[in-house]
Amino acid sequence: MAKTFGNFIAGEWAAPATGEYFENRNPARWNDLIGRFPDSDGRDVARAVRSAARAQPGWAATPAPARGDILRRVGDLLTEGKEVIARAMTREMGKVLTETRGDVQEGIDTAYYAASEGRRLFGRTVPSELRDKWAMSFRRPIGVAGLITPFNVPMAIPTWKMFPALVCGNPVILKPAEDTPHTATLLVETLLDAGLPAEVIQLVHGRGEIVGKAIVEHPGIPVISFTGSSDTGALVGATGGRMHKRVSLEMGGKNAQIVMNDADLDLALEGVLWGAFGTTGQRCTATSRLILQRKIHDRFLRMVCDAAERLRLGEGLDTKSDVGPLIHQAAREKIVRYVEAGKKEGASLESGGGIPRGERLSRGWFFRPTVFAGVRPGSRLEQEEIFGPLLSVIRVNDLAEAIRVNNDVRYGLSSSLYTSNLADAFRAMRELDNGITYLNAPTIGAEAHLPFGGVKQTGNGHREGGWPVYDFFSETKVVYVDYSGKLQRAQIDTEES
Repeated sequence: MAKTFGNFIAGEWAAPATGEYFENRNPARWNDLIGRFPDSDGRDVARAVRSAARAQPGWAATPAPARGDILRRVGDLLTEGKEVIARAMTREMGKVLTETRGDVQEGIDTAYYAASEGRRLFGRTVPSELRDKWAMSFRRPIGVAGLITPFNVPMAIPTWKMFPALVCGNPVILKPAEDTPHTATLLVETLLDAGLPAEVIQLVHGRGEIVGKAIVEHPGIPVISFTGSSDTGALVGATGGRMHKRVSLEMGGKNAQIVMNDADLDLALEGVLWGAFGTTGQRCTATSRLILQRKIHDRFLRMVCDAAERLRLGEGLDTKSDVGPLIHQAAREKIVRYVEAGKKEGASLESGGGIPRGERLSRGWFFRPTVFAGVRPGSRLEQEEIFGPLLSVIRVNDLAEAIRVNNDVRYGLSSSLYTSNLADAFRAMRELDNGITYLNAPTIGAEAHLPFGGVKQTGNGHREGGWPVYDFFSETKVVYVDYSGKLQRAQIDTEES
């Protein structure tokens, strides 16, 4: 009998108001039932908001360094439990164990970074333009924060949002992806074990169109951080604007790796294999496009196809596996449709393109790493986010054309350039229209202490990670202290003095 899990609301593990549950299954072996999780609705969200609101005054009054100390203990506990959590995450989400270990490590890094920021929530003191007057600013919490997170990075992304929100003094309500509820449960258990006051954290499982929508629309949640598709993000942003909420949107990507004639091709090959097929291509930063300068195009294309065909598909807990399954059947069916679309558009299928055979892989949602060449700029394969192990190869004549192709999509998250030419590298840094650019490295590999996010339809200007996220989760308050004993009128009296 599979275990039945609960929401964490009002300091206790509780059944959903609906009494309904959904199944969580292993995408590498669909007959492996991990557990049953709450299929909640707006009543559970409302209860979570009431609980978080009760916790807010006490948590906001807790000194920020003390809040940071709790997150330092979270980092310690995640370190101790890293292997257990990583293995549970691989079983639930499918990516290979080396990747889920990295996912947990990113949560550890974020915890320790957030802990240090508890002593660095700086304000400013500035000189006043008037005599005997003091001017300063400081940060204060916003209120209950609603966090909506995806399946593909089920530990790191919740921590990117949650830990800064908590350090800034906000209680949080987490709505994880329906595909990875167990990882979120383990994270919340870790926070409680570290001593976080129980009502400061709420966990509400359920479907995005029900629970996510209820979080976004609840008037008691003034700040929303969302990671997901651009289409859903647009709805979240519209609701947030109408309700005057602070909203951070982290959405899609159509990331390109550019390889110039003078590049180290062996290094570039390692980069594109990791960027395109790591996490089975299910990353917002995944390398979906490979832009090759004409002279090295044919040679490098062959290198990529040969290497892709050697990648071993299998369960992520098998140390021999290079590539795990897609998250579910619908995700695999989507890739099948894009393969057919590529063929109809006249692109050349060079490698992969199908569901693997054999009993070992028949129980999961596996798909062979796929490479299309001759992909035309403007085509569906070149323009649309696919979110799977499908790489589109585009031939260009020079760097100027490569930059134009890179920029001519609606997304702007990550880009990569392999070259030994310093001038080309600096030109690319300036002209590639992305929030993140890597030089001689793949399109994935963000670090916890640097800002993460993109431009255009990838985001709405905010950043996760690094220092900007602490500005997002806090309000700036300005205070003036006039001890002159008389009325002083800023600007007016300054002008007359």
